Amino acid sequence: MNLKIEHTLHYSYSQPVFLAPHFVYLYPKTNLFQDLKSYLLDIQPFPDLLYKNIDAEGNLQHIACVNNQCQEFIVKSSFEIETTKYNPFDFIYIPYESANLPFNYSEKEKTSLHSYLDLKDVTTLIHHFARQIASESNWKTTDFLVNVSKHIKQNFFYEKRLEGAAHSAEYTLLHKTGTCRDYSVLMIAACHAVGIAARFVSGYCYGSELQAHELHAWVEAYLPGAGWRGFDPTEGKMTDYQYITLATSVFPDMVSPVKGLYKGSAKSALTAWVNISSEF
Repeated sequence: MNLKIEHTLHYSYSQPVFLAPHFVYLYPKTNLFQDLKSYLLDIQPFPDLLYKNIDAEGNLQHIACVNNQCQEFIVKSSFEIETTKYNPFDFIYIPYESANLPFNYSEKEKTSLHSYLDLKDVTTLIHHFARQIASESNWKTTDFLVNVSKHIKQNFFYEKRLEGAAHSAEYTLLHKTGTCRDYSVLMIAACHAVGIAARFVSGYCYGSELQAHELHAWVEAYLPGAGWRGFDPTEGKMTDYQYITLATSVFPDMVSPVKGLYKGSAKSALTAWVNISSEF
């Protein structure tokens, strides 16, 4: 299946402003099941300088520098990707004991995964939440991850919020409402509470009416022997070939689609639009 994605972000300002360098995270990551066929990034006003860079976590970022004043800044990403259907549960744990919680990563894995095991957001409430679902899942690793996803999907109220940082995990758990990025932050904290390395993912989900015209966010958990595997607490399931990853990070705010500051006293407004279509 070929997926075509168009994503436009339109920033408008009440008066002309100078833009600091802007960082753009809109280039898709490919894998064994997804092959990028074409990609186009259109930025207006046309950047005086446009760089490609690989950040500390392996994401491709474009850095756009606009020297003159402007009253609007438009970023449009268009690409086509070929995706192959696969079974997301088709993996094994090595060692097999990792199929049960709690498990231990090898010393080398612990060193590599240190940032993705941070406990700073694991409050007492988050700890109890995670252990309750782990108990209901008979301490099975995959069941725990799927059941956290399902629990958030079934018991929380989804809201749209284009701008602003993700809420803390405890805030989302207490209020039982949030965006996909809030849900993801909560699930990451739940994973950390039981010793599973997890990170934030931004991208797109094809086939969901809720996400058809939105940038999406979900979670990847690192499973011994299986590597990074995706789980979506907004849709309540494991991710599959219909998910397209843009960037992954330990810090959700580091992989916003566009990041940058402007100089001036103007007020700003953002309009965002996503369209995903398919060809079989």
